[in-house]
Amino acid sequence: MADMTLKLNVALFIDADNAPYGKLESVLAELASLGAVSIRRAYGNWKKPHLEAWVQGLHEHAIQPVQQFDLIKGKNATDMAMAVDAMDVLFNKPVDVFCIVSSDCDFTPLVMRVRAEGKQVIGFGERKTPESFVNACSRFVYLDPLNIVDQSELQQPAQNGATDEKAASLVGQIKRSGNTLKGDTKLMNLLRNAVASSENEEGWAPLGVVGSRIGNQASFDSRNYGYAKLSDLFGAIDLFETKRVGNQLMVRYKRRVNGG
Repeated sequence: MADMTLKLNVALFIDADNAPYGKLESVLAELASLGAVSIRRAYGNWKKPHLEAWVQGLHEHAIQPVQQFDLIKGKNATDMAMAVDAMDVLFNKPVDVFCIVSSDCDFTPLVMRVRAEGKQVIGFGERKTPESFVNACSRFVYLDPLNIVDQSELQQPAQNGATDEKAASLVGQIKRSGNTLKGDTKLMNLLRNAVASSENEEGWAPLGVVGSRIGNQASFDSRNYGYAKLSDLFGAIDLFETKRVGNQLMVRYKRRVNGG
């Protein structure tokens, strides 16, 4: 039987000057779940010593290196080249999803322009990434060691004699406690509003619909809070309750039901 799963065309643009090489495989694995990454480009001045680690990986993963010389000190030619190429792809290639790997807010206008054409934009970057860039993306995934890691990082603690707890902390983003999550006003407003806009007369809302509403409102990924799935995130916050109706998971905000 033919696979009826929707497969999207993905374009990958990497700002090598502002992206950690060690997370490349994790980024590709994430994008592979969406479809074929048909366009793979990485930009930087490859003569710089700090980019040497990228060279082998680019060939190994069939990523096209795009050379950008530093023609003027203090001016980043990489950003301009990426933006120009992304716009060229936007209007001339059948791409559904754009992926930008960078921690640089200079790409915020580009992301907003691409999204204005109805395309998805997935961002990857470190936690130092400015909120303007994070919020502009359809979804943003942090690449810090507490989130996505490569195998070399998982092995490093044992080699250095680190504790098992430290090694475990590198496997994924440390889970934020329910109390910590409840103290995040921005997150709670996002979750409450998404449930409220999808609920029935009894206050129950289909989790799939809630997830779609959240995605339409903000750049969101439950893994950035330490939870693999949105249902796990809701389950950690005692202000919400969940139940399964047939094959569908439902969520409800308790205080709204109780008149709070």
